[in-house]
Amino acid sequence: MEHTATQEKHPEWAWQWARYEDDAAFLFRDWILPNRLEDFRGKRVLDAGCGPGHHIRLVAPFAAHVTGLDLNTAALARERTADLANVTIEEGDIATWRAAEPFDVVYCVGVIHHTDDPDATFENLRRMCRPGGRLVIWCYSEEGNWMARRLVEPLRRRLLEGSGRASVERLSAVLTALLYAPVHTVYRLPLRSLPYHEYFANFRRLGFRRNMLNVFDKLNAPQTDFISRARVERWFASGFEDVSITPYAGVSWRGSGSLRRICTQARVSRNPIRC
Repeated sequence: MEHTATQEKHPEWAWQWARYEDDAAFLFRDWILPNRLEDFRGKRVLDAGCGPGHHIRLVAPFAAHVTGLDLNTAALARERTADLANVTIEEGDIATWRAAEPFDVVYCVGVIHHTDDPDATFENLRRMCRPGGRLVIWCYSEEGNWMARRLVEPLRRRLLEGSGRASVERLSAVLTALLYAPVHTVYRLPLRSLPYHEYFANFRRLGFRRNMLNVFDKLNAPQTDFISRARVERWFASGFEDVSITPYAGVSWRGSGSLRRICTQARVSRNPIRC
């Protein structure tokens, strides 16, 4: 296996995932739709950007084997999945790492938009998926995220870069608390034109600590590249079939497709054909 990394390690992620758990299983199920956890049954699966392994714990009961890959939190993921016999954790850059053999399913949930070059990262994920295998991504969307792109990100870069993580965490707690009043009043009205209307419906389903994680994640991330639908469509435009690209909660894209099989008709032609 190849472990060369081109991206820098970011200690912010290790700090975050040492303190937080993403225990909302319904979100992961939503993020991978139309794929289901049951579709992973008996498959060799790669979790690209596995963090501390919270999604691995959901997938492992179905998969034959799960490989978790992360540049920043591999040690933490090994610790938190040590009880799972069918899980292996690798430290590596999802934009360059190569496996000894390709996987039946490759999923990258909430990570590709934090990489240095999401286009190059997607191509590497494609290379790690076997012909006929399934590639699944979930990423922040350019569409519907004007506040995050135009307000939150510039302020984060200007005011919070270099700040201690504990200070950012305290700010996240305050901002989360301030959201509760509008989310449970105005955003309960059927005013779907309100920004983040769908997103805040999920907010009401989650506890304070999990909502605080969402806020902290946006303030803690060293970099975020908001991905347009057109860009996701380009990723899956060549070499994939059974493609699904759908919006989620008005602020993200779910994309998945099966890598086309290539075969040869040796007796007829030496040129490869799709089969």
